[in-house]
Amino acid sequence: MINCKSNKDSDNIVERFEEFLSDKNFPCVAAKAALKRKHIKFFVADHMACPKDDHSILQFLYNFVEEYRINKDESQFYSAVVIFKNPADISEKEFDALLWQRLQSFSDIDLENYSYDNRVSSNPSSENFSFSLMGEAFFVIGLNPGSSRFARSFKYPALVFNPHQQFEELRKNNQYEKLKNIVRKRDVNFSGSVNPTLANFGESSEVHQYSGMQHNAEWKCPLQINR
Repeated sequence: MINCKSNKDSDNIVERFEEFLSDKNFPCVAAKAALKRKHIKFFVADHMACPKDDHSILQFLYNFVEEYRINKDESQFYSAVVIFKNPADISEKEFDALLWQRLQSFSDIDLENYSYDNRVSSNPSSENFSFSLMGEAFFVIGLNPGSSRFARSFKYPALVFNPHQQFEELRKNNQYEKLKNIVRKRDVNFSGSVNPTLANFGESSEVHQYSGMQHNAEWKCPLQINR
């Protein structure tokens, strides 16, 4: 499903993303399961550096949240994917900067009307932080053409919004560690090594995993939640 003005170009981009996830060696089994059950929603925007689509993207994400809250099955996975047509040629460092620009804009607009999800921390330095929209916490995964990780190296810049609550359900049911180990093992086979940005839950803030870029010890997340 493409939640924007449908055109052939956008359709082709979404198809390429679905093919990317469908690769038998792609490590994230949760994403593959969501795709198989048609639980992934798509929005194709223009340029990642431009804010002109921000309100439309937010409306798409709000629609996703509403549908997720009504129809969610706690044993299944759901995601909302925003794919940007440009820039087609982008480095990992440039993508990291643009990711935080877009998330900052989304957060500033969102907090004009909605409270932050009180199940998580709004402090990006906290190990309990998650990004919140419409009072729903998300774990965000970035993909881009310049990524150093095969599993994140997609032809177009993209942001994947995964509801945080579905991971909490896995932990509550003692399934999270099993899933994590499966994904890490598959990632080693796919990329040749474990992603160095990955951390165990509760060890550090998840912001280090959002863009896929490995930061040094002095790095501080530029996101400011203006509550």
